[in-house]
Amino acid sequence: MTVLKYILFIGLFSTGVLGSVEGIRWLPCQLVEEFFHRNSEGHLETSFHHRDVFLQFGKTGDLPEFPEAVTFLVTVHAGSKMDMRHYADGDPGDLRCEIRRYSTAGIQVLWKGPEAQEDDVWFTCALQHSQGLFSITTFLRHRPATPPNPQDDINKWSPIGERETLSTTAVMLVLTRSPAVTSALMRDPTLHCQFAVDHKQPDLTVEWRLQKHSERKKLYSFSSRSGTSEGRGVSVRGLSNGNASLLLPPTTTASEGIYICSIYVPPLYGSQDISLQILESPRVSLNVGPTLQLSEGESQKVVCDAEGYYPLDVQMEWLRQHQSQRLPEILKTVLFSSHRHHPGGTYSLSAFFFLQPTARDSGYTYTCRTSHASLRTPIRKSFTLLVTESASWTDIICGVGMFAFVGIMIYILLVMLRYLHRAKKESKVSDTVGIICYFKL
Repeated sequence: MTVLKYILFIGLFSTGVLGSVEGIRWLPCQLVEEFFHRNSEGHLETSFHHRDVFLQFGKTGDLPEFPEAVTFLVTVHAGSKMDMRHYADGDPGDLRCEIRRYSTAGIQVLWKGPEAQEDDVWFTCALQHSQGLFSITTFLRHRPATPPNPQDDINKWSPIGERETLSTTAVMLVLTRSPAVTSALMRDPTLHCQFAVDHKQPDLTVEWRLQKHSERKKLYSFSSRSGTSEGRGVSVRGLSNGNASLLLPPTTTASEGIYICSIYVPPLYGSQDISLQILESPRVSLNVGPTLQLSEGESQKVVCDAEGYYPLDVQMEWLRQHQSQRLPEILKTVLFSSHRHHPGGTYSLSAFFFLQPTARDSGYTYTCRTSHASLRTPIRKSFTLLVTESASWTDIICGVGMFAFVGIMIYILLVMLRYLHRAKKESKVSDTVGIICYFKL
């Protein structure tokens, strides 16, 4: 019956039929245990053992849903801020659950939450969304049947039996709803970080650090013990409500990196890593208009410029296509400039080729297609080529002959008009002389 129930659950879980995360009673998890040993050269090495376990939500004394498997029973109270399900969105099938032992690294500070004892041991439960919607780390307090030696590390803790049920209590959680953030330049994104503790007025330390190239830079810190803070971007008033989100100044390419939000309530230290990637889209332009008219044999350099993009990787190609073609063809004669690096950190690139068309090239559409990580779809800039045929020697001779013929005809016409005008004038003079002579007679 247990095996059948498990198989049925896995089928429903994978399809998301179970409904909202908040309504579920249990989740499949991976228990990751670390073991340390020395190799043949005497160096300390770490090995990991993965076990399939269940995370079950309920009350102390509840029976496990799967008695044949290891169960971590998390006791929660109605409306408790410690219930990690309240912060999880999406389908249960998108969740990834991982449980690990947690060492306080020798810090012997009694947890101030209710019912805490010195012999408690700790686990962390990481709940992540497969599509990056959120990441939650919850600290689970467990009281073992046999108190451990405080000086022992996690490798010497009591082993967990194959069918053991561990009753735990959630005492602190740290979460982010922005595990991965992308931003354009000169924006001011907010990196979400939230926490909850099971008791009021905890001894709290909050820090934000930026990690780049294995170096960490402190951006902000707050200590409830001293009531002071260093840096900017986090609301001290928001911290009282568990909001440790960081508002960044206008972004530059130097803003890229891993931002670490850490919450320390002795002896527990929780953190969330948030990656920030800068994506600036290219501005694409051509050095010709929508229509390019050339004479046959005339040469023209056509340039496509992609400017102001980040990061460096960009793909540019020239295509050409006639109306009669179903698919465009990629030009093979395209040349590229070197990447130009601008002071603001962005880049530019040019892709160009030389056109010396024939009459058969007329009507083709040429397209510059630019792809970049910041673009959902490539940017396309196009122009249509129109080619006029150049005149042949026969056409030139005929044209010159026709022009000469027209010129001669115009000259003859002018001469004839001049002759007719003179003849008409002489006729008028002779008529006038005749009339005078008639009157004298």
